[in-house]
Amino acid sequence: MRGRWVDALWLLAFGAASSAWCLTAAAQFGATFDEPLYVKAGLTSWRTGSNKLLMRAGTMPLPVDVQTLPVYVWEQYRGHEFDPLFELHTVLPVCRATNLVFWWLTLIYSMGLGRAFGGSWGGRLAVALVACDPNFLGHAALATTDIALLACMLMLVYHFSYCYTPEANWKRRVLVPGLLYGLAITAKASAMVFGTQAMIVLGLWNLAKAGALTPPPGSSLWGKVSHLWHATYQFRKDSVAIGFIGFVFVFGYCGCDWGTEPTFIKWADALPEGDLKRVMVPVSRELKIFTNAGEALVHQIKHNVRGHGTYLLGEWHARATPAYFPLALSMKVPLPAIALLLAALVVHPRRLLIPPIGVALILLAFTPNCRVQIGIRFVFVLMALTYITTGVAIARGWAEQRAGARVVPRWLVAGLLAAFAGTAAWVWPHGLSYFNQAWGGTPVGSTLLHDSNYDWGHGLPELRAWNTQHNNNEPLAIWYYGSDPDIMYPPLAWLNLSWLPLVSDDDMTHYCQTKFVAVSVAILSNNPAPTPQHKVRLEWVRARKPVARTTHFYIYQVRE
Repeated sequence: MRGRWVDALWLLAFGAASSAWCLTAAAQFGATFDEPLYVKAGLTSWRTGSNKLLMRAGTMPLPVDVQTLPVYVWEQYRGHEFDPLFELHTVLPVCRATNLVFWWLTLIYSMGLGRAFGGSWGGRLAVALVACDPNFLGHAALATTDIALLACMLMLVYHFSYCYTPEANWKRRVLVPGLLYGLAITAKASAMVFGTQAMIVLGLWNLAKAGALTPPPGSSLWGKVSHLWHATYQFRKDSVAIGFIGFVFVFGYCGCDWGTEPTFIKWADALPEGDLKRVMVPVSRELKIFTNAGEALVHQIKHNVRGHGTYLLGEWHARATPAYFPLALSMKVPLPAIALLLAALVVHPRRLLIPPIGVALILLAFTPNCRVQIGIRFVFVLMALTYITTGVAIARGWAEQRAGARVVPRWLVAGLLAAFAGTAAWVWPHGLSYFNQAWGGTPVGSTLLHDSNYDWGHGLPELRAWNTQHNNNEPLAIWYYGSDPDIMYPPLAWLNLSWLPLVSDDDMTHYCQTKFVAVSVAILSNNPAPTPQHKVRLEWVRARKPVARTTHFYIYQVRE
């Protein structure tokens, strides 16, 4: 009983401290690229019941629904609706604070997985490692979907590991995993793949642990293969049922507008004359099953298959690169966490062999197939499971310590955890932009990776503060990457230099009627030539030395 109280206090301490980090950090920066859409779509969904805006964007609705629910209740209480554009900065802090629901679920299930495989200290070390990671903290402070996916995936891993055993009944073995799989997909479409991979690893692990996969002694190679095929029959059958239940849950949760699809009608009308057109034209007008979850899922599948360019190590790559995520992990994972993992690997290599690390390794092996390479956030599940495994391995070493046996010293673990927590405190409020010191730290991060790894369009408040202090709050031209509506308000003067017509090869002074022009870091680390105008003006910027810098903007002097 005393151990349970210690665990609860430990969880409360790390949860409260990390939540304070998130709430105070969120107040320091503006809206990220995705948040304005999420707030608008979430409020639209609560008001009308339609998820069309989210489905068209390929975004699953669970996190957005949770984050915008308090705002919807607030506007019902006050009697009129919020404008999601002009009142975004009134409602966004509420949405961000509500995202801590998913953050606390992440911490609870991190401790649960740690305890399940490593006892009390396994849970404590696991939650400490997860709670101190600045990348997690940076995203937990936002009203986005990545922490929600992490929470739902940890929930799925935890319960599937417990529920899927050969002797379990149908409810535990199929129904519960199916519902949790569906829940994870409603958080983010990538759970279709991540959840499937996790369940395959965990299911086979549990079958092997129960001895079901062990062939009879003396079996031939064909006999072993035949035994494995028959031994996994129930698992394969259950997997189909789990997937079916999961997708029924997803389509039910996302709902349907029961309307036609304009693009389907347009496609049918454009068909050449013939039998196919005679069939498809009336079908396209009568098939009223849209908008539904399938649109979002197909959108994300096509997005990943298509992929897009990425910025890595100071160079723009027109296509996704297989080395992206391994390199990004080496840059973004804090050094104390890497040191703890290496210590566990050296001292307790066999104790690392638990189901969560199996899932993490499968996810790591899959990363070359992830062609949307715009943030470390896409491998948060991998990171969290590795942290949990590290804590479990160290704790199991302590619990099984015998005379003369090697363990990771407690003083070393305490010191590295303190350094880990210190890293989170030091980088505040810029967890989103964190890079470890082995790669030069946060100041050089903008030359290594792009998008949500560093500048997600959220740096306008800091730029305004600079303008007040150094430019007497005079008008400031800005070439901006992002969607924060705060860009519309003086003294900022937004110039869409990527699209404004070229007057000459040196027309910056023509468009920039201010003393300074601020350029988003993301402009310099994104596609260098989406338009001819962009390319010419980017060359102008790169030919000059900035006179000042905020975290997410370079400031150049245009005139005296």
